[in-house]
Amino acid sequence: MSLTTKFTEVFGVEHPIAQGGMQWVGRAELVAAVANAGALGFITALTQPTPADLANEIAKTRDLTDKPFGVNLTILPSINPPPYDEYRQVIVDAGIKIVETAGSNPAPHLPMFHDNGIKVLHKCTSVRHAVKAQSLGVDGISIDGFECAGHPGEDDIPGLVLIPAAAAKIEIPMIASGGFADARGLVAALALGADGINMGSRFMCTAESCIHQNVKEAIVAGDERGTELIFRSLNNTARVASNIVSREVVQILKGGGQFEDVKDLVAGVRGRRVYDEGDVDAGIWSVGTAMGLINDIPTVGELVSRIVSEAEDIIGRRLAGMVKPSQDAKVPA
Repeated sequence: MSLTTKFTEVFGVEHPIAQGGMQWVGRAELVAAVANAGALGFITALTQPTPADLANEIAKTRDLTDKPFGVNLTILPSINPPPYDEYRQVIVDAGIKIVETAGSNPAPHLPMFHDNGIKVLHKCTSVRHAVKAQSLGVDGISIDGFECAGHPGEDDIPGLVLIPAAAAKIEIPMIASGGFADARGLVAALALGADGINMGSRFMCTAESCIHQNVKEAIVAGDERGTELIFRSLNNTARVASNIVSREVVQILKGGGQFEDVKDLVAGVRGRRVYDEGDVDAGIWSVGTAMGLINDIPTVGELVSRIVSEAEDIIGRRLAGMVKPSQDAKVPA
């Protein structure tokens, strides 16, 4: 059996589960494992140092799977922006058919992607941005609640409210992000009006994830309280693991500090060291409150199979068993 939704039908995957783009994490081995499990995985374009490296990573992924997968292209304002046009051209030339956009307005990228038959899934952190993206013509929405790792926006609306609020205004396929790690979350998301879920932290903590074993074990050992919200005073909130560095950043900014005062602490190269070397206090690294629901390090195939089978059981047996005919219902003669 499988769960069929608008998301699975439009994006051509077996299960309503996605592994979104994650900096330093969305690499070939993980993405291929997600695809082979029947879910939708995304290579993170900007994890690759150059567009040529992205082309190589796509080819490497194709060597590992013949199932659909996509590429995440996160567009963020920066002093020295990456060559987005070149990354986009690589995506087109490689024949990728699904792209996840995030960070800013996807409008400049849609004509080229759509002209080449590429479906665009846009990640948003608010209903208003989701509605705007839908009006621009994206093919799907990933709505990101306050529980998520990375940037949850500035509205602080958790998924329990954000998902149904968005579902009331979104007609295209919509998946829910932030706080999802198991079958209960998938069923809840479907009940709230989503067409599937996007998981980041949960996929980080799998056998095929490239991050260091120490980080995976820290996630398993941690709980839902083990994150910090940094950059709050800068209106660029990010949820990261609570460690020596992130707690220092919080204190500096709380005391009136500015980005210049913490930029060396939050440098991306330090965060990469966490994942590569396993020193969980080496820098800032992203993880969501879903850490409190992650208790093992399965293979991706085991994880997806478990979530789908348990979700079917919850829907078909536990919830269905709660529906009883009313006592005053007429009994046929």
